[in-house]
Amino acid sequence: MKASRIAAAGAVAGAAVLAVSSPCFAHVSVQPEGEAAKGGYAVVGFKVPNERDNASTTKLEVTFPSDHPLSSVLPQPVEGWDIKVTKSRLAEPLEVHGKKIDEAVTKVTWTAKGEGIRPGFFQKFPVSVGTLPENTDQLVFKALQTYSSKEVVRWIEVPQEGQDEPDNPAPVLALTAPAEDGHGHGAAAEDDKASDDAEKASAETSAASGDDSDGTDTTARVLGVVGIVVGAAGVAYGVLAGRRRTA
Repeated sequence: MKASRIAAAGAVAGAAVLAVSSPCFAHVSVQPEGEAAKGGYAVVGFKVPNERDNASTTKLEVTFPSDHPLSSVLPQPVEGWDIKVTKSRLAEPLEVHGKKIDEAVTKVTWTAKGEGIRPGFFQKFPVSVGTLPENTDQLVFKALQTYSSKEVVRWIEVPQEGQDEPDNPAPVLALTAPAEDGHGHGAAAEDDKASDDAEKASAETSAASGDDSDGTDTTARVLGVVGIVVGAAGVAYGVLAGRRRTA
């Protein structure tokens, strides 16, 4: 019994040592604000935790997917960080809203102006991206995290379905189904409504103009009849006056 208790205690202690010595599972990740719908735009945030106790994170480099290039990549300014956007020419131009685009953003780099992300803290780096592709369910963003100690952690391993998460997984953005009331559909509906309103207003204006025209024509006719009557009365008065003088 005593020997079994000692063995059990040793196993627990060994497990505790393994748990303490195992690497932290926090890593660079990407999450959308709301949903990232295919064919639309989204604001995504790259979340960067500091995994070291004796160094700060001073740089983040995120490589954007070349197999699904994005026509629009707009980083949001982050206080205390410089931002560099790198563009490259595309092998095959993209067609967006009827226009061909021959270059796209391939990398965004954030460099700390000061201390950066201190131990025990994390930082989010927001980016507006689009148009999101419709022929894939996810986008992979490979990232490099640099510490003040000059250590570089490469978050570039692509997670595979059905397998354990790799030691240094790349940030993966999951894409959702296209929104039924997407921006394009909404804009078209608004344009149709505006067109209908304009036609209605034009019809009302035409009707009002027609009413004014009818009123003007009626007034002119009345004045014409009155003029004829007055003229005839004047002629009759003249003839009668002439007869009286002759008599």
